[in-house]
Amino acid sequence: MLKNRRRQSGFTLVELLIVVIILGILAAVVIPQFNTASSEAKESALVSNLATIRQAVELYKVQHDDEFPPLATFVEQMTSSTDEDGDTAGTKYGPYIRNSFPTNPINGESDVITLAAAANDASGWQYDEGTGEFRSSAAGTGPSGTAYFDL
Repeated sequence: MLKNRRRQSGFTLVELLIVVIILGILAAVVIPQFNTASSEAKESALVSNLATIRQAVELYKVQHDDEFPPLATFVEQMTSSTDEDGDTAGTKYGPYIRNSFPTNPINGESDVITLAAAANDASGWQYDEGTGEFRSSAAGTGPSGTAYFDL
């Protein structure tokens, strides 16, 4: 009878429990890192979008006699061609942003509101037509520890 038991192959219950515990520990360590990577990617995309839009605003200002684009037509001014006055459609300047105006990767919104409003997740971006300041309107703080509004 003892000879038959030794010939049987397989794992004991203790060995299986040890493997399951080790896999559980690994999962507990690895899964939170994937969540952080996703948040870091969104923050990186936000920083990139902000840099692109801010450069477009500065180029618009240079080409339109030191005037920033008006808030009421901001998206249109950034995505279409204009003449020197900025009010009439033309082919001399722009578009400053190709394709479509970017959405805020944090909250998925793309509309632009005044900078005087408080940061919230109901709008994508905030802009001050007097100073050309452009910010994210997303509330909260990113993985870097910086508020999205302050990026």
